[in-house]
Amino acid sequence: MTQIRKDPLENGEYYHIFSRSIAKFIVFNNTKEYLRIVDLLCLHQFANFKYKYSKYSDLDKEFQNSIFTSLVSSNNKLVEIAAYCIMPTHFHLILKQITDGGISKYVSRVLNSYTRYFNLIHRRTGPLWSGRFKSVLVSENDQLLHLTRYIHLNPTSAELTKKPDDWQYSSYNEYIDKQSGRNICVFENVIDLKQKQYEKFVVDRQKYQLELSKIKQLLIDDYTG
Repeated sequence: MTQIRKDPLENGEYYHIFSRSIAKFIVFNNTKEYLRIVDLLCLHQFANFKYKYSKYSDLDKEFQNSIFTSLVSSNNKLVEIAAYCIMPTHFHLILKQITDGGISKYVSRVLNSYTRYFNLIHRRTGPLWSGRFKSVLVSENDQLLHLTRYIHLNPTSAELTKKPDDWQYSSYNEYIDKQSGRNICVFENVIDLKQKQYEKFVVDRQKYQLELSKIKQLLIDDYTG
């Protein structure tokens, strides 16, 4: 069920959305699980996606592509996704809310769908996520630009990979045009850098952010935990 937030999120605004698993439990263990959550993020942004994912995933690829094309054509969105990064215990999103309550509905659908799948596969019961998702308003384009870099460098900061473009479960490769397959983000209106410029903007900060991550527990303003 979608939870009512004390401070409603506003349409047309961008928010940094963060959700972590209970007790930092690893909820993305392999490629199949990572790709599952990415697919859920992509599909549930559309208000008129009504399939259970288990039913949708059983369809042949041609039918899936037909459904997705229809969703895109309808342009009936709860949110627009500006950036994302999936980590073993949590994920970061930058979302623009399109409809009233869109972010809460969207995140609820994604988390509930993945929880049902994960619990079935791993033969467990109960909640998977640690309370409500956290949200922070991103009010300036400059803030948005720097936040995308922070998010895209998460895998290298956590030493999961040496280079951000080697991590296939974030939107970074969409930004630098190395992504094959379905692109799910809309960022052209808020990121005023060409692809090579953005790549340099991110990579030049990689070493610094890795060092910063080592003292992260000392930063009292680190709202993501």
